[in-house]
Amino acid sequence: MKFLRVLPPLIVICLAFGICYWLYWSQPEPRKFPQREVVPEVQVNVLRPQAYQVWLSSQGTVQARTSSTLVSQVRGEVTWVSPSFRAGGFFEEGEVLLQIDPRDYRMEVTVAEAGLAQAEFRLSEEQANATQAISDWKRLQPDTEPNDLVMRKPQLRQAEANVESARARVEIAKLNLERTKISVPYAGRLLSKNVDVGQFVSPGNMLAEIYAVDYAEIRLPLSERQFAFIDLEESYRGEDVEKTDGAEVFLTWSVGNESHEWKGRIVRAEGALDARSRQLFIVAQVDNPYGKQIDGKPPLKVGSFVQANIRGKLLEGMFVIPRELYRKNEYVLVVDKENKLRRRQITVEWGDEQNLVVSGGLEAGERICLTPMNFPVDGMTVAIVEEDGMPVVRKEEPKRGGYGSGS
Repeated sequence: MKFLRVLPPLIVICLAFGICYWLYWSQPEPRKFPQREVVPEVQVNVLRPQAYQVWLSSQGTVQARTSSTLVSQVRGEVTWVSPSFRAGGFFEEGEVLLQIDPRDYRMEVTVAEAGLAQAEFRLSEEQANATQAISDWKRLQPDTEPNDLVMRKPQLRQAEANVESARARVEIAKLNLERTKISVPYAGRLLSKNVDVGQFVSPGNMLAEIYAVDYAEIRLPLSERQFAFIDLEESYRGEDVEKTDGAEVFLTWSVGNESHEWKGRIVRAEGALDARSRQLFIVAQVDNPYGKQIDGKPPLKVGSFVQANIRGKLLEGMFVIPRELYRKNEYVLVVDKENKLRRRQITVEWGDEQNLVVSGGLEAGERICLTPMNFPVDGMTVAIVEEDGMPVVRKEEPKRGGYGSGS
């Protein structure tokens, strides 16, 4: 009885196992498709040596080449001022800017000239007395030589000294008279003025602050690496320190929404590196910054902040590549003759925000990979689709199994 109860489940299990076994071995074989190797497609450029012009970026503030404080050397009342004697006014070399009352100094000149006349008269008298004394001595004692007192030499020297002193007083009086007319030995502009007509001034009083306008100077900081790429002759002791044939510099000054460009020259380098920033300052010069320009741009004002582009050295026989091709700042990818990727360590001579100038590690005629690749493998086969900006025409293979393949 127990066997009859167990038999039906066993029969069901055996039938199910047999059906599964039959279904497994009787299923159709899956369709197979031909596989092809996936070859990355890349763009390349052929490397050719070229010349590269280095441009150095810097910035600085416009300064006057000479700034001065105008002071009085004599005392008196200011009786006249020039129309140019105002804040922002221009003046030329030697132009009289203000006049101090000269009447006292004219009288001093007259008094000094009278004193000179008296001294010259006394000198003439003393010369006549000396001549007469020598004559009397020779008449009375012809066989004896007269001494200095007899010939009145001390009196003559005193009279001559009095004449020289009187002449010096005349020169001083005339010089003080000239100083009542205050001028400057260069063309310039007034930054501020402190006196006006009717005011009394004394020697040493500050009358105005002025600066020269024949040319402007801009101090531009350069790093030690940048300084190695600029053509600037060193200055040595005993040589002319000012040079006007230095590197070109283009200065950009932004006024509101407009930018204006000025052209200048690097004229010198300062004598020491800044101890904190390790930078060296060079000085650019712009001629006639306040002259009216044909293009209508405003004057280059003192105190303006400018951006500078300095013409550096011309590097010959270099390879210029985009900066983004320098992967991980370690290597670039080139494609060899067999269309395989190769990693190359390079020597970077110069770089800016867009380009790298390579002096070593690459050869003329090699093809550099331009296509970004996430996981480039050295020796990987690639397909070139564009070379030097031109599409590469490739022959298509016959389609197999619904998929096309190409080299």
